[in-house]
Amino acid sequence: MEGINSFGNKRSFEDFKKQIPSPVLPLFDSIREFCFSLGDKVVEDIRMHRVVFCKSMTFRWFVDVEPEKEGVIIKIQKSRKEPIEIIHIKKEQEISEFSKTIKDAYEKIH
Repeated sequence: MEGINSFGNKRSFEDFKKQIPSPVLPLFDSIREFCFSLGDKVVEDIRMHRVVFCKSMTFRWFVDVEPEKEGVIIKIQKSRKEPIEIIHIKKEQEISEFSKTIKDAYEKIH
């Protein structure tokens, strides 16, 4: 699945993957696949140091994923009125532990 790059940024996910530590790549890929599985309104925005998943072209983001040496940092936004939830996931953890939280954010964001 190929997402949409934002604001004229010509960087692709394939380019971005080069900066993800190889032990973390399977986790990052599983988070990305899960986000795309939430619906056809999911838009991927490749940024310099992270990937942001938005709902439709309004770019209301629900998940912000940043790779680290030992895992990823995920910021989850359910609405503009609720505080952003920050989760640190280690490379040996499974996305299934956090999938309900991410799905809730996708469903609630407008």
